[in-house]
This record gives sequence, structure tokens and C-alpha cells, in this order.
Amino acid sequence: MVARCGELLEQIAVEHGWEIVAKEVMPDHVHLFVRVGPADAPAAVVRAFKGRTAGVLRAGFAYLRRFARVLWSRSYLAASVGYVWESTVRRYVEHQWDAVAA
Repeated sequence: MVARCGELLEQIAVEHGWEIVAKEVMPDHVHLFVRVGPADAPAAVVRAFKGRTAGVLRAGFAYLRRFARVLWSRSYLAASVGYVWESTVRRYVEHQWDAVAA
């Protein structure tokens, strides 16, 4: 399921002309560092990723339908990279498993 979720995220980004700079699919959440256009509202970007992945994953993995009524929570964090280097954000996202292992 993790691999399929990652594939879907990449597919959605390509369809919208976005670039996934870094991603990490965790057991209970996802970290995405996405480069989008200036006209792309953060809420619309999140809605595209969450809506499509929820529908496809729940259709393909029956246990997700039994697990909960909804796959994703309504909350999310969206921030722009301005005061920190892009490489710092990329490292943070890519090393999420290090924090779990510690």
C-alpha cells in the first residue's frame, strides 16, 4: 500500500504540472515537499492529493474501508520555503524514518 500511495502521489503531481521534491510515506501520515505554480492554492493542492489517493487506495485495499470511515484527516500543514534552504526541507522530509527509529 505504501508503494501504491507513492505512485499515486507522483502521478497526481505530473498530471497537475507539480514537482515532488521529496516525499516520505509514513505509517500514519505523509510528508510531501512539492513545487507548485503561483496560481495553485495550497488547499487545492492538498485536496487533489488527498482526494484521489483516498478513493484509489480504499478501492484497492479492502482493509482500509474497514479501518476508518475516512482515510485522511481534514488537517494539513502547508508552508512556503522562504526563510530556510530548500535542501534543509528536503533533508527533513527524507529523514523522517530516522526520527521514528530513534
